[in-house]
Amino acid sequence: MSLIPATILTGFLGSGKTTLLKRVLGEAHGQKIAVIENEFGEENIDSDILVSDTNEQIIQMSNGCICCTIREDLRSTLQLLAAKKRKGLLDFDRVVIETTGLADPGPVAQTFFMDDEIAETYLLDSILTLVDAKHGNQQLDDRQEARRQVGFADQIFISKTDLVTEDEADDLSHRLKHMNPRAPQKKVHFGEVAIAEVFDLRGFNLNAKLDIDPDFLKEEEHDHEHGHDHHDHDHEHGEHCNHPHHHRHDDDVKSFVFKASRPFDPAKLEDFLGAIVNIYGPRMLRYKGVLDLKGTDRKVIFQGVHQLMGSDLGPLWAAGEQRGSKMVFIGIDLPKDILLQGLEQCLI
Repeated sequence: MSLIPATILTGFLGSGKTTLLKRVLGEAHGQKIAVIENEFGEENIDSDILVSDTNEQIIQMSNGCICCTIREDLRSTLQLLAAKKRKGLLDFDRVVIETTGLADPGPVAQTFFMDDEIAETYLLDSILTLVDAKHGNQQLDDRQEARRQVGFADQIFISKTDLVTEDEADDLSHRLKHMNPRAPQKKVHFGEVAIAEVFDLRGFNLNAKLDIDPDFLKEEEHDHEHGHDHHDHDHEHGEHCNHPHHHRHDDDVKSFVFKASRPFDPAKLEDFLGAIVNIYGPRMLRYKGVLDLKGTDRKVIFQGVHQLMGSDLGPLWAAGEQRGSKMVFIGIDLPKDILLQGLEQCLI
């Protein structure tokens, strides 16, 4: 049986997760979807699209989709769904997990890495984060959970842009880009999102989306003249930044990039990353990269969530291709200097 794709849907209270879910479930796309909800969701899936509303954990919907509440923990719920699918009792193509507005998506994402049985059954496709354009800035100011959700995202949907001015929407968008430059952003209108923009994004799949978004590094190309192997994405002081009005937000969730043209010593890199993850793991939201390791003629694709790291061998370096490493780190108050210097010392 091929892996069942799973999508984590997160976003702050009132950002439109339920609207988006209803749209995804109601659209005639011929896919059977299992939705897993935290029971204390702000607004549960409307009972009008459910066949019966009993005390069952799993409820069949009129369009063949399934709605399931988390009774114990996510792991046991996922195992229950998979077991029923194997026995032919349930038919579904994919899973969507709706987290509550206050949840940290980290532990939810980790479930897919930590448990062998889950990892052999499901493929974590991506984490989608909804941000409400009207209240987003305030929520990001006030609540670290909202900032963490942005840091974890593989794709950001900005809802309710019709309720704000274009400048306000741009300001929010720039702020989100600063916190998480690797997540593409889309403005969405009342949950009207094409299904192709929600599923099979492969945000977590190491091999499919090999390279970090090419535009991602455009912003800091000006740093090259310093002659360093690394450069960053921080412009705290407003230099090289076209949005000076943005700098009133000094968010604790930030990102930075490490680039190197010399290869890494694999043993040194493993030791260093292991030590960093041990100390700063809870504050490291997402990190990923394409690495040039001494001793292999393949690209090494590496990524992690909190304390869990994984790497895969990617394609061969092409003849004449400029070998090098690019890594991005997104986290809460991470010690950028320590990380950049430490990585520098792991190069050959």
